[in-house]
Amino acid sequence: MSERFDVITMGRVSVDLYPEQVGVTLEDVRSFQKSLGGSATNVAVAAARLGARSAVITKVGDDPFGNYVRQALDGFGVDPRWVGTDPDLRTPLVFCEIHPPDDFPLLFYREPKAPDLNIEPGELDLDAIRAARLLWTTGTGLSQDPSRSATLLALESRREAADAISVHDLDHRPALWPDDREAGRWAREAVGLATVAVGNETEVEVAVGTRDPHEAAQALLEIGVELAIVKRGPDGVLARTRDELIELEPVRLEVLNGLGAGDAFGGSLSYALVNGWAPERALRLANAAGALVASRLACADDMPTLAELKELVGEEIEA
Repeated sequence: MSERFDVITMGRVSVDLYPEQVGVTLEDVRSFQKSLGGSATNVAVAAARLGARSAVITKVGDDPFGNYVRQALDGFGVDPRWVGTDPDLRTPLVFCEIHPPDDFPLLFYREPKAPDLNIEPGELDLDAIRAARLLWTTGTGLSQDPSRSATLLALESRREAADAISVHDLDHRPALWPDDREAGRWAREAVGLATVAVGNETEVEVAVGTRDPHEAAQALLEIGVELAIVKRGPDGVLARTRDELIELEPVRLEVLNGLGAGDAFGGSLSYALVNGWAPERALRLANAAGALVASRLACADDMPTLAELKELVGEEIEA
C-alpha cells in the first residue's frame, strides 16, 4: 500500500519574484526577492508548516528554476516525488507589484504553456491519491488539457473512498482562460466531485453566477459539496453546511502583500480538516493564517507556524 499523506495538492507551480520596493510599478523596481509560488504549491507548504505530511502534484521545466522548486519544497518539508519534468517547457515565472492594502497586479510568464498544465492522467499515483486524507485541486488546473482530465480523474478516484476530504479551490485567474463561461462550466464539474469548495466572491460568481456570499454558498451546496466557503477579503469569511451558517469577521492586521493570504488560508484549512476540527474552528484558524501572511512580503517563505497562529486565534490549537 502507498504511504499515506495528510494532504496532497495538485496544480500550479512557479517561481515568484517579489519587488523589494513597495508602491512602485515593475518598470521602476530595482530588485526582487525570489520565492516558491503557485497556489497548489503554496497550500502544500502552508499545511506542512503546521505539521501535516504534504506532497504536491505538479510539473516544472528542465531548467535551474525547476531544480530550485524541488529544493525549496524539500526545505519546506513538502514531498517532491510527484514534481514531474517537462522536457520542452520552462518553469513559469510570476512578477508582482505591491501596492497595499489591496492592489497586487501579477504578470505571468507561462507561455506558450506551463509545464503544470501538462500533467497527464496516466502519470497520477491513484492509490496514493485515494489514500490521502485530503486532496486539494485548483481551478487553474482545469484551464487546459491534459491537466483538466488529470484533475477530474483525481477527484473522481476519491468518490468511493471512506471519509475522503476533497477540496476544490476555484482559484480563477482570468488571464489563464479563454473566457469565463468555460471556466464556470469546468468549475461546476469539479465542485460536483468534491466535498468542499473554496473561493472568493469573484471566483464564486464565475462558478455559480452570483457574488452574493449567501446565495453562492447555497448554490455550491446544491451542486453537491458538504462545506461551501466564500472568502470575503476585508469582510471576513462566510461558509455553509447543510445545517450551519458560519460568518466570521476578518482578523485585522496591516496588509503588506495580500497575494499569499488565500494559500495560507487553504493550507491551514487543510490542516484543521484532516485533524477533525469542526468547520467554524477550522475557519477561525484559516482566517488568522490568511491575515498573518497578508501582513508579510512573501508567500511560501512566510507561511505561519502553529505557535504564531495561536496568538491570533486565542485558543489552544494543537490537534
